Amino acid sequence: MSWRRSDASSPRALVPGERLPSIRRFAGMMGVSPSTVVEAYDRLVAEGLIRSRAGSSFYVAGSSPSLDLRGPGPAPARDMDPFWVSRQSLDAEPDVLKPDCGWLPPDWMPQAEMRRALRQLARGPDADLTDYGSSLGSQNLRRILARQFADEGLAIRPETILLTSSGSQALDLICRYLLRPGDTVLVDDPCFFNFQALLRVYKERIVSVPFTPSGPDLPAFTAALADHAPRLYITNSALRNPTGGTISPKTAHRLLTRAASHDLNIVEDDTFAVLEPDLSPRLATLDGLERVIRIGSFSKTLSAALRCGYIAGPPDMIAALTDLQVATHFGGPGPVAAAIVHATLIDGSYRKHVGGVRRRLARAQGLCRPAGAPGHRTLADAARRVLTVVQAARWPGCGSERAGGDASERGAGAGQYLQPGAGGGGVHAVQRQPNE
Repeated sequence: MSWRRSDASSPRALVPGERLPSIRRFAGMMGVSPSTVVEAYDRLVAEGLIRSRAGSSFYVAGSSPSLDLRGPGPAPARDMDPFWVSRQSLDAEPDVLKPDCGWLPPDWMPQAEMRRALRQLARGPDADLTDYGSSLGSQNLRRILARQFADEGLAIRPETILLTSSGSQALDLICRYLLRPGDTVLVDDPCFFNFQALLRVYKERIVSVPFTPSGPDLPAFTAALADHAPRLYITNSALRNPTGGTISPKTAHRLLTRAASHDLNIVEDDTFAVLEPDLSPRLATLDGLERVIRIGSFSKTLSAALRCGYIAGPPDMIAALTDLQVATHFGGPGPVAAAIVHATLIDGSYRKHVGGVRRRLARAQGLCRPAGAPGHRTLADAARRVLTVVQAARWPGCGSERAGGDASERGAGAGQYLQPGAGGGGVHAVQRQPNE
């Protein structure tokens, strides 16, 4: 179908699924009364040319043709397709909830501080606005990261930190370097959906290990090592996505012992760890970056628009990953992104912002009660409760094989959501309808 503006010389074609202007806006565009637009829209709905969506707007009806890039064979179920989940998260309307993404509300982000950093950047050297960055990325930013790691007990040099354009790109480089098609990779169950998407791109075999309140289930983890000889284990050890759980010291020690005995490399994604009220064990710190590779980014805690991440690992691996990033991306984050992140870190605004986010998260979860007061709860308590709820709903590993369990078990996946049970008694999985 098409429509013509009153001042346009030719009509504009509308594709299936495209959103139509609001009644008020369309009336102004066409120079008619809103009631005329209402009647026109009603007629188009009756004819099946457009459809209305409650609380939203009107959309062109029909479905547009799509390319099948998967080739012959049955398509995977929607609730097992991490690519579909990723696209829905990126393309959804702003007011749509996005569980498992870990995105903070925009008004929680330090927008004033970033605008100040932008003004500071505009007064800086011209090279920051025009040139490529160095192969490792901004030395100033790597120095700050090295100092922060040292405060956690991880003493490394800035030369063993590689800046990347995002946490996802950091993991991409590591997978390119360490994995070959068909290798087995362990992930937590549940895990961040984009871990699954990236591993599918590289045609890896994914085995999921149930995550308990204290970390990965060690018997299942040990069985997966013996049965599948995995090449890599990808995890969040602190405030993990999506359950918020954190590994315990005992589990971390035993996990590293088992990993060493099976020559297993570990990627520790620390993207959310800065939001912890109290520092928890870090696999990279306990291991000293011998077989643990630490990655992270500022996308979730500062700005997704900046796209700045990092990798900290053994010197020889960082050198190889640097060459790989030069070959595939000709460098990591641009000087503009690195300069803005550096400016917010160096003036203390990022530290203040993170402290404020911690308090807001605590208030949002009803956790801000003085220690010893009636009903006092900790963030760890909340994480354990959330994890218990998720496990009770038997949330799967997004279609991966599950170590220590039946791989055919299905729970609240991407096509489902968790809903409180009647009378507040637990939760159950509800199938999401196509238009939800």
